[in-house]
Amino acid sequence: MSASPPFSNPLRETKLAIEAGVRASKAVMEIYRQDFTSGVKEDDSPITKADLESNRIIKEVLSASGLKVLSEEDEDDKSRLDAEKIWIIDPLDGTSDFVNRTGEFTIMIALVENKRPILGLICRPTTDSLFLAQKGGGAFQLDCGEWKKLHVSGTDDLTKCRAVGSRFHLSEQEKEFFRDLGVMSFESRGSSLKVAEICMGMADLYLTTSNKIKQWDTCASYCLVTEAGGRMTDIDGADILYNVDRINHERGLLVSNGIVHDEIVKQYKLKNAL
Repeated sequence: MSASPPFSNPLRETKLAIEAGVRASKAVMEIYRQDFTSGVKEDDSPITKADLESNRIIKEVLSASGLKVLSEEDEDDKSRLDAEKIWIIDPLDGTSDFVNRTGEFTIMIALVENKRPILGLICRPTTDSLFLAQKGGGAFQLDCGEWKKLHVSGTDDLTKCRAVGSRFHLSEQEKEFFRDLGVMSFESRGSSLKVAEICMGMADLYLTTSNKIKQWDTCASYCLVTEAGGRMTDIDGADILYNVDRINHERGLLVSNGIVHDEIVKQYKLKNAL
């Protein structure tokens, strides 16, 4: 993987994020190729040695920035709330996919300034893929050593939209709403790859009504999809802020190519007003 960012004026933290993601990806794959065991955290979510080793490596690399880190695998240090700029990371997004060996797990690193993501990186270790976005600089995928600029689809008809959703956490309510929308197709995807596919124009929308999605699950994706021309809000259409006290996104999540976004919000509100 190239360590040279595709932006004309990269942030000084961008190279750190790439280094952290690449190093963590290599460590995760070493564990993935072996026999490994998994445990269960207090919230009943799975955890493996890969989660912890990735977390250790990423924090070690990012420590050169001197910034605080909010990570899924660490206790939340509320002193972060006083910081103008912090890192938000998910060392292994899609641990269930890792355990079930679907290959659809990622590593997510984001930089937040004044509650807004300004840098987002997603690594997919099994395919050696890297997605990177910087505020005002666009969104890119590193493909065969070359940076390819990403842009969302131009689909404006919901019946022609390709929807993606969770493989392990899709609720009956969400299935019903996808049917109500009349979308052309629906496919299950693991981890942040759902948003990556929207950024690439391969899918048009993803939504969840769950209140269990957390800041580290979405922060890198927010920067990527925004820079690719799409939108990410809560299910009611309200913008999302980061480095706030509440870790959970209490009102779900909606990600789209931006064109169909308002119509989906409208239909969701109408359905739930009945």
